[in-house]
Amino acid sequence: MEENKKNISRRDFLKTSGVATGALIGGGLIGGLVGYNINKNDSPTNKIAGTDEHSTQTDQGWQFFRNYREFDIIANATERIYPEDDQGPGAIGLGVPYFIDSQLAGQYGSNSKEYMHGPFEVGAPTQGYQSRLTRAEIFRQGIEMLDAEATKRFDKGFSKIEGAQMDEILTAFQKDEIKMAGVTSTFFFRLLRTATLEGAYSDPMYKGNVNMDGWRMKGFPGHQMAYINEIENEKFQKIEPQSLGGMH
Repeated sequence: MEENKKNISRRDFLKTSGVATGALIGGGLIGGLVGYNINKNDSPTNKIAGTDEHSTQTDQGWQFFRNYREFDIIANATERIYPEDDQGPGAIGLGVPYFIDSQLAGQYGSNSKEYMHGPFEVGAPTQGYQSRLTRAEIFRQGIEMLDAEATKRFDKGFSKIEGAQMDEILTAFQKDEIKMAGVTSTFFFRLLRTATLEGAYSDPMYKGNVNMDGWRMKGFPGHQMAYINEIENEKFQKIEPQSLGGMH
């Protein structure tokens, strides 16, 4: 079982997982698509956001990120978690960095609708949010720690190192080998991974899942007005996905 988990690829994940749009991805669902559970052969190397190669949505602007350095770090980290392959685009192509930017700028980032009073203890994975820090604060710190760890290990910023080196650092965060203040690095990694997958499968109105390609890879039809024409058909129906923003 453990050996199979180590060799899981995004292709297997797309075929077998039951992830639906907007679903929260549990920390133990597949053990993560990056780090010591990824098939290295399925990962592209070092794709930089904000450049000509990956500038699919740079005209959107940012609400949370303050500069290209921060944006590129998150973009590269999410691409390692959800890489482009022959099945379709990765996190960058799906607009996941913009989804995360939008979420962190809103109530998700500020934890404004959640209980945020002490005592604060390091809880078990099943106990949910345990930090005194907001998600926005955790991501700010996590971005700086990713960059600092890359500089410490490879004398370059996170966005300038090779893909395998990014995986090494992300794996260290996943295994809680990086010291962070007020939160564990494992918890930051889980937030990042969950936000990446949510951005890949969210309704495009939230800036992720560009062109509904995340849904297309899963064969998910999105938000249909009705299934009355297909419901009695015994054969599998491939339906063109529909987003909330495109419904009339």
